[in-house]
Amino acid sequence: MNTPETSRFVRLRVELVLEIDDEEAVTGAALRRIADDGDMPDEERVHAESAVTEDTAEALAQLVDPFTLIDEVPGVELLQASWSGEEIDYDPDSAEWDLDEDDDDEPYDDEEEADRAG
Repeated sequence: MNTPETSRFVRLRVELVLEIDDEEAVTGAALRRIADDGDMPDEERVHAESAVTEDTAEALAQLVDPFTLIDEVPGVELLQASWSGEEIDYDPDSAEWDLDEDDDDEPYDDEEEADRAG
């Protein structure tokens, strides 16, 4: 019996830093999205409208949908997703924001460490 040596499951981590230059446009778009969602229960709708009105990051999180991002990718089914938005202090010159650096906070198993040590 052949067993695949690699997992069929992949965790894709994406981190985006966005600059919002029109908070009213983002909030308005989020409120329209909520209003157009006919499947959203009334109690959830009230909560969502309040959240996006009070916090632009929440409004943006309401508009970004990982299911839509993956929908067009052939041969892939999105099984689980979570996402959130938060306001941050951003300094593009800071080493903290260097996307080319390895993420030292991530644990690696022994095989990955051996590959890194090369």
